Amino acid sequence: HVKQPVHRLYTIGPMFRHERPQKGRLRQFHQMDVEVIGATEPQVDAELMAMGQMLLDELGVTVSLEINSLGCPACRPGFRDKLIQYLNQHKESLCPDCRRRLNVNPLRALDCKNRNCKALVQDAPSILDSLCNDCNEHFSAVRQALDRFGVSYRENRFMVRGLDYYTRTTFEFITDALGAQAAVGAGGRYDGLLRQLNGPDLPGIGFALGMERLVLLMEQQENGTPLKPTTDLFVAALGEKAAEHAAILIHAVRKLGLSAAMDYSGRSLKAQMKQAGRLNSRFTLIIGEDELACNEGVLRDMNTQQQTKFPLSSPMDEQAQQMITLLSA
Repeated sequence: HVKQPVHRLYTIGPMFRHERPQKGRLRQFHQMDVEVIGATEPQVDAELMAMGQMLLDELGVTVSLEINSLGCPACRPGFRDKLIQYLNQHKESLCPDCRRRLNVNPLRALDCKNRNCKALVQDAPSILDSLCNDCNEHFSAVRQALDRFGVSYRENRFMVRGLDYYTRTTFEFITDALGAQAAVGAGGRYDGLLRQLNGPDLPGIGFALGMERLVLLMEQQENGTPLKPTTDLFVAALGEKAAEHAAILIHAVRKLGLSAAMDYSGRSLKAQMKQAGRLNSRFTLIIGEDELACNEGVLRDMNTQQQTKFPLSSPMDEQAQQMITLLSA
């Protein structure tokens, strides 16, 4: 048996929903998805949740992480039977939707928003009491990894997620800043889903963040950190020859993976430095006639304002590589 490679993927783009949109949700919306395909280890689950929490912290939004385990095909049927038995005993108190789904997807009653249903399921059987040994050990290891990462969380045995393909770990990033308690992002493990779609039998876990809902939350909390695009290098060129040198350098730097920009209009050094500031440039390289004459540009750290000499006489590929080294230090 050859172990399959682990794939870490993300997508950002438009999505469409069929059901009636709620507050902060649109018929067409934009979503960021993060997925890990090919890994079953509990630490991967915790790593993904920690990354989501870190992203939301960076944006300055306050959320709480709630986690649960939905078990696996070996242990979930037993819990499902216990839950159906309990709900049938209180069928008349269920809302019409939960009565309709009772024998098809009874787990959805656990996260029903109807007041009567929410009160009723407080005494319902817990999935966490029905986990098989493997699922119980997996969920325990997930919690231990979150503790090691220093990620705060709360167990929520009522969390079942809206899609039936989830297995074991499920999680949501919750806020009450949008009125009723709502999820800003959510996800879980979906081992077996690819096989159901006639693909390879690979495990997977992922989560999604709704971009419009996230913006709404940042506006509501009024403490979201504005996202300023960062330019790694801005080249301020004074004179035609300096501009030629700068254009070739930023092209070489871009090929190595850094973002770089320059001014093409021949403005003054003061105007170009202002442009570097507007671009939130980390470093600015100043090249003029004097710098070309002595083959040394001036590299300025825009945060500390410290300046160092940068050699301009070596081949352009070497200059680009040296720039990468300096900016990565």
